[in-house]
Amino acid sequence: MTATASSDTSVGGKATGQRRQGPSFLMALPAVLFFGFFALIPLGGVLAISFMEWNVLGSPSWVGLDNWDAVLTDRPFTWRALGLTVIFVVGSYLFQAPVALLLGVFMAGQQRYRALLSVLYFLPLLFSSVAVGLTFQSLFSPYYGISSALPFEWLPHDWLANPDIVMYVMIFVVGWCFVPFHALLYQAGVRQIPTDMFEAATIDGAGRVRTFFSITLPQLRYTIITSSTLMLVGSLTYFDLIFVLTGGQPQDSVRILPLDMYITGFSANNLGYASVIAVILVAIGLSMSLLLNKLSGSTKMESDKAGA
Repeated sequence: MTATASSDTSVGGKATGQRRQGPSFLMALPAVLFFGFFALIPLGGVLAISFMEWNVLGSPSWVGLDNWDAVLTDRPFTWRALGLTVIFVVGSYLFQAPVALLLGVFMAGQQRYRALLSVLYFLPLLFSSVAVGLTFQSLFSPYYGISSALPFEWLPHDWLANPDIVMYVMIFVVGWCFVPFHALLYQAGVRQIPTDMFEAATIDGAGRVRTFFSITLPQLRYTIITSSTLMLVGSLTYFDLIFVLTGGQPQDSVRILPLDMYITGFSANNLGYASVIAVILVAIGLSMSLLLNKLSGSTKMESDKAGA
C-alpha cells in the first residue's frame, strides 16, 4: 500500500505540475505578446529598412548590402561616432557608478534627515529631459551663466562651445539626471541586508569603512550587476539631453551613435543609413548585456543573503 500511495502521489504530483504549467504560460502570454509587438516587430522593420534606400518622401527601394558597406567603409564618421560613444559610455559609468553607490548607502540610513535628502536627490529623475537641457543650457551660458555669476577666473566660459570639455559636461549632466535612479536601487539593496550582519561587525570592532567593504559591498553584488548593466546599456540610448544642449556640436565632438542615427535619418533624410546605425546599436547593447551577465555569473542566481 505504501508503494501504491507513493506511486499515486508521484503521478498526482506530475499531473499537478503539468496543470500548473498551463496557467503560468497564460499569465506570461500578455507580456510576451507586448514585447513581440512593440520590440521584435519594430526591430525587424528597422533591420529590413537597413537593406533599403529610403529618403522618407519616396518609396523604399532594395539596395542589399550597399547601405552597410557605405556606413562601415565609405563613411569614416561612423567609426568616430563609435569612438565617441565608447568614451561617453565609459565616462558615464565611471561617474555614475561610485556616486550612485555612495548615495544609495547613505540614503539607506534610518535618520529622518536622510529621508528628506533622499526626496531631494530623487527630484532630477522627475524632470523632463528638455527642461533639464534648457536649464543647463542657461547655466552654462557664457553671458549669464555660472561663469559670469561666480567670481572665479579659472572657470571655463564656453562650456558648451569648447570641444575639449563639452564631452565631460555632457557626462556630468546625464549623470545628474540618472544617478538618483541607481541610488534608489542601491538604497533598496542595502535595506535588504540583514541587520544582524552589521551588528556582528560592530561587536567585532569594525569601523564604517571596513563594514562597507567587508559586508555592504559584497552583499550588493547583484544590485551592482543590475545597475551596471542598466548604466552601460542605457548610455547607448542617451540622445535627448545631448540634442537639446548641443545638437552634437561643436565640431561634432559629442555626436555619439544615437545622435548620429537621428541626424542621419531625420536631418539628412537617409533612413537606410540610420537603420544600419540602429542595428549596430542594438547589437552592441545586446552583446554588452550578455557579456556582463556571463562575466558576473549572475545567471547562477545563488542567494547572497545571510543564512542562505
